[in-house]
Amino acid sequence: MSLRFAVNCSILFTELPLYERPAAARAAGFEEVEFWWPFASAVPEDGEVDRFVTALADAGVRLIGLNFAAGDMAAGDRGLVSWPARSLEFRDNLAAVLGIAEMTGCRAFNALYGNRLDGVHPAAQDEIAIENLALAAAALRSIDGTVLVEPLSGADRYPLLTAADVVDVITNVERTGVTNLALLADLYHLTVNGDDVGKVISTYGDRIAHVQLADAPGRNEPGSGTVPFDQHLNELAAAGYRGRIALEYKPSTASTLASLTWLR
Repeated sequence: MSLRFAVNCSILFTELPLYERPAAARAAGFEEVEFWWPFASAVPEDGEVDRFVTALADAGVRLIGLNFAAGDMAAGDRGLVSWPARSLEFRDNLAAVLGIAEMTGCRAFNALYGNRLDGVHPAAQDEIAIENLALAAAALRSIDGTVLVEPLSGADRYPLLTAADVVDVITNVERTGVTNLALLADLYHLTVNGDDVGKVISTYGDRIAHVQLADAPGRNEPGSGTVPFDQHLNELAAAGYRGRIALEYKPSTASTLASLTWLR
């Protein structure tokens, strides 16, 4: 089985400034990287985008995954997709995402669904989420892009906890006529939420367009917990997965490089 690993530069190499991380990833042997939304606002200034794109190009790495703006993650926000009062912000962010896609060639974009909100009926949130995801998918279809949706752990109000939850959302969006949405299978979140990862892979293998990993418990590097990575990666290969495996863990050491010894 031949695997190609990418590195998430929003959670690894954090000992370095943001724009130095792509070069550090390349020096560590990675040719492909992904990021959460790397800007303070949903619609960054042109200069900020140029600096980000230049850092990727100068490092010689390819951007393979990018999150849509997700609000204030440090404060607990987990996406704008189902947040009615911020729907316009999400749509403005979509335009910014499309611009970055054109400059970098990135074609996979993770849309965090958003937490349940006080005073807003869940059905109303789900309705706006379907509308926003359909809009995003239609816009990205023109560049052969994919909208990724994932279950999350550690966020009490985030409603998508299992792969089945995500596939239900994707199915509802597909009823609007768009089909370029897919499951992001984060092995850490699935494990922590109690999903049967092997069954997820065998049941939804054709829905999985991207994979991320971290060990559990702790969300550290493989080997620090109990997730059977060899088993799951073999299951993915058997299911026909040929995409990237993105490292999205918190290094347990002060140096990201030191945490990569498991790859050898």
